[in-house]
Amino acid sequence: MTGVHEVVGYIVVGIFTIGWLLGLVLWIGRRNAGEWFWRWLVMAQVVAIAQALIGIVLVIAGKRPTTWLHYVYGFGPIVIFAIAHALAREEAFSSKPWAPFAMAAFISFGLSLRALTTGLGLG
Repeated sequence: MTGVHEVVGYIVVGIFTIGWLLGLVLWIGRRNAGEWFWRWLVMAQVVAIAQALIGIVLVIAGKRPTTWLHYVYGFGPIVIFAIAHALAREEAFSSKPWAPFAMAAFISFGLSLRALTTGLGLG
């Protein structure tokens, strides 16, 4: 199961990389997100939640990470995306509701990359 958690960890980092890069392209091109962006968002959230659930199963099975920060890095993206959902409804983002999610993807990229490196014993 730890192997699955590792593989999904790489996938999570990749998905969040795609999200903040898409947001950067939208911002530079002064465009609005299309259906593809919202599909990315659903996929990113589902994979992040699945990764967290795999982690919970591992903890229950007695496989704990070497540092408590792994929990912060691992569950942080879920919290960040919940905040993005609240921000996207605000008047300030009415013309660009995708922007909080692109920012959340950038922050979550860093958090999930750090989670992966601590899980691999690299940090």
